[in-house]
Amino acid sequence: MIHRLIQAAEETFAFAAGLVQRHPKHVSIAIAALMLGGAGATYAVASLAPDAAELPVHTLVEDVTPLPYLAPADSLQAQALRLYRSDITRSADTAEALLKRLGVYDPQAAAFLRTDSTVQQTLMGRSGRNVTVEASEGNTLLKLSARWSPEDDGMFKRLTIEKTASGFQSRLETLPMTASSRLASGIINSSLFAATDDARIPDAIAIQLAEIFSGDIDFHRALRKGDRFSVTYETLEGDGEPLRAGRVLNAEFVNAGKSYQAMWFQEPVTTGSAAASTASHTLTKGGYYTLAGESLRRAFLASPMEFSRVTSGFKMRFHPILQTWRAHLGVDYAAPTGTPVRTVADGVVEFAGTQGGFGNVVMVKHGSNNITVYAHLSRIAVRSGQSVSQGQNVGAVGQTGWATGPHLHFEFRVNGAHRDPLTIARQSESVPVAAASRPAFNQAAAMVRLQLAAAANMLPGSAQ
Repeated sequence: MIHRLIQAAEETFAFAAGLVQRHPKHVSIAIAALMLGGAGATYAVASLAPDAAELPVHTLVEDVTPLPYLAPADSLQAQALRLYRSDITRSADTAEALLKRLGVYDPQAAAFLRTDSTVQQTLMGRSGRNVTVEASEGNTLLKLSARWSPEDDGMFKRLTIEKTASGFQSRLETLPMTASSRLASGIINSSLFAATDDARIPDAIAIQLAEIFSGDIDFHRALRKGDRFSVTYETLEGDGEPLRAGRVLNAEFVNAGKSYQAMWFQEPVTTGSAAASTASHTLTKGGYYTLAGESLRRAFLASPMEFSRVTSGFKMRFHPILQTWRAHLGVDYAAPTGTPVRTVADGVVEFAGTQGGFGNVVMVKHGSNNITVYAHLSRIAVRSGQSVSQGQNVGAVGQTGWATGPHLHFEFRVNGAHRDPLTIARQSESVPVAAASRPAFNQAAAMVRLQLAAAANMLPGSAQ
């Protein structure tokens, strides 16, 4: 029986397959009609459902509490508008002029600035101090803050003037500055200062650059167009605002195709017992070294002043007063009257006083056969027989004696014979890093090489 059913099913399947093969178009139409008929049947059944308009309706009523941020407009208007502005003080500022430049129009605040002793002693009449004000939307003063760094001691002053219920009050605080580092690079087109200005590098850093490499590069006569430099330096900040330039951390200067590199390094000194398991460390006074470990501090400085313009070098010249050609046996540095003058090396003051065409002059003896001369001074800061150390102030630039304008005349004598001071400075000896500090120095030098490489890849005349 089962066998007959299976045989009948197979015959039916074979008949259907043959029918599809002989009439495929007719079979497709028949299947489509069947599907449409099914859909129509379904639609017919769905249309028999109740009408939605006849269904019962229920109303629900609930209290809704508005969210906090959907506060009335009056509370939004109660939020006071605060205005912030910043500027730099000027020596000629009056209370009204300073406030007006900051966009503040407040007679009571101006009166307080004129009468408060702390404000008068620390702010008014002082130039270059960063001032920030907080004002109301009516441009009346709410708070004034001034910041400056009077000493190179890592601290800054903050003067705060604040409006209170009883009137304005002032307070003066001394706080530590924070240091951040910046990278910059530049190319010489005309002068060092023009290049550092283009790179937004402070003048104090440009002076340090010239000081660091002065033993190797004559910045007065040897700079070439196309010379380039890279430098990493500190910026000292108070409350996040830059207040002054710090120290050059490392630098590279390429002069006439030759590269000179320098880094700041302080040698660690172990105190206490060498056998102590936890030794404490202090840092000695640091200095600048080549990346090979040679000190850039020479026995003689290249200049008795911070970087300045040379007006007459060690050569023959036409004397402006005697009106004859004579050998100029020194170097003249043009600078404003009162510019500090320093001794180029350790020594003893041999003479301090007035002497003929030199006017006010100081002579310092170094060892047994070297003497340096500092002439035309406006004032003398040392006395005969006094011991002086390298870089110590000995007087100030002036116009005494045979001088047609304010400048310093500087001489270097060896056994009584005049020598070129710049040559003497470059030939003086330097001291290498101590052997015990070599591992620490080598590790620091490796980091400096990476920093200098990064700075060199910056766009010329840029800073970060």
